[in-house]
Amino acid sequence: MTGIILHEYGSSPFSEKMRICFGIKGLAWSAVDQPVIMPKPDLVPLTGGYRRIPVMQIGADIYCDSALIGRELERRFGGPSLYPAGSSGFASAVEQWCDKGLFQAAVIAIFGTLGDQVDPAFVKDREALSGQPFNIPAMKAMVPFALSQIRAHIALLADHLADGRRFLEGDAPGLADAAAYYNFWFIFNFCPVLVDSLMENDGVDDWYGRVTEIGHGARAVMTPAEAIAIARDAEPAPTTVLPADAELAGRRVRVAATDYGCDPVEGILIGSTRSSVTLRREVDGIGTLAVHFPRLGFRIERAGD
Repeated sequence: MTGIILHEYGSSPFSEKMRICFGIKGLAWSAVDQPVIMPKPDLVPLTGGYRRIPVMQIGADIYCDSALIGRELERRFGGPSLYPAGSSGFASAVEQWCDKGLFQAAVIAIFGTLGDQVDPAFVKDREALSGQPFNIPAMKAMVPFALSQIRAHIALLADHLADGRRFLEGDAPGLADAAAYYNFWFIFNFCPVLVDSLMENDGVDDWYGRVTEIGHGARAVMTPAEAIAIARDAEPAPTTVLPADAELAGRRVRVAATDYGCDPVEGILIGSTRSSVTLRREVDGIGTLAVHFPRLGFRIERAGD
């Protein structure tokens, strides 16, 4: 089976979610370092315009968004399950909670605390990504509120762990743990001054330590050029379209995120499931790629034939 390639950067919190998933499943994978800010000349040709990190590549198949990547890892690879209780529902609910409310509070707490230390180029890039001001002074004023929200999120975790379980679904770690963990990793690694104000020895700090110990699986390093060459030499995996999407099958469509990083990607709809859609793209110098997106948080519409 073609190996896993993760297009990432070291400080990316959503990449950390995936790195912990690799550790849970004991997977070998290759890291391709991508820029933190635009331009991303070695990523955009693969995705068709999608610029968010991480992106997973397996041969000529390109998977956008960490929520979809987790599902694909479980579908393709054996080993310990990312859903140790046997159902993806709980993990997906935790993931939605942490990717939205908890992540937004973490962003405000981190960048509001860092203040003038934040690179202006990063600020400009994130404004382009979100389509709204990345207002550091406003974040600074909101830090007390953000910390109160994070403490409330921690209290929910503490309540769930209060029966003595080691991980969120019991004795074995899963996607739910990776999803809940990465925001605290983000805070503690990039704004450690906040650690003492958040952890209260209520069981969450012990759980955090256990997740940290999982590690990242077997990581290798790959250059962007090597990843592109792999895509060029591969063919996408076969796909099918659900009957509900038959009207769009084989037609040119446009897919875009609905929250931020809303750059649309166009291609021919060649695959769909209840949780994903797949576009075929023909790329000069690379060939045929299949670019996969989750349904949740993304819109799909006709783009003309």
